[in-house]
Amino acid sequence: MLQHSPQQFAEFLLNGDQQRAIELLRQIAQHSPRYKLYNELLTPAMRYIGELWERNEITVAEEHLATAVCDFVLAQYHYSPGQRSAMDRHSVNHKAMFSCLEGEQHALGLKMVSGLFEAEGWHSRFMGADLPLEYTVDTAKKWTPDVIGLSVSIAYNLPNLKTYVEALEDLNYGPTVLVGGRLAEKYDLRPYCSNKTVIIKDVEELHSWLSVYSTGEKQNARY
Repeated sequence: MLQHSPQQFAEFLLNGDQQRAIELLRQIAQHSPRYKLYNELLTPAMRYIGELWERNEITVAEEHLATAVCDFVLAQYHYSPGQRSAMDRHSVNHKAMFSCLEGEQHALGLKMVSGLFEAEGWHSRFMGADLPLEYTVDTAKKWTPDVIGLSVSIAYNLPNLKTYVEALEDLNYGPTVLVGGRLAEKYDLRPYCSNKTVIIKDVEELHSWLSVYSTGEKQNARY
């Protein structure tokens, strides 16, 4: 486990203290792999902030500030010289693209996922929030990623998830579709997916799946 609490990191985010948040992240990153950093620091910190908002202990403005600061900190961490050189040393011939369903605005978790793939040497494209299906399909046809990751966090978008999964898995080159997000942690999303879809509940599970896929055992990388 990490020595620093997620609450401490969350306080930096809520205070808009980018510098201290970056310093803490980099300090911990010296001793922890990226997936543990995400799973044990960033994800619980943002979950804690969400709980504060749900209890009306912080305002919407404060929640937005914390999210914006976390987004900035992630960008600084992902594209620091040391991180880029590590990615270059482990380059692999795989591509992945990530986007949120139309109407989904919470893209921070998906950015972390994209960063994990980059850390494994994948060529990754993070398409962001609220991407309509037609543009998701069009980009997939043009770029032909091996993996397409989708994020869903709002329950009323579940029928939309089924539409996305069907359209993407129907592409003639056969990409693997990954589905994750807040709802994947709490509910069974299998009724909205096919038996080919990979449903990822958390960063630890993603790390295990990615390790299997990256070693060339694609056929075994199923849950």
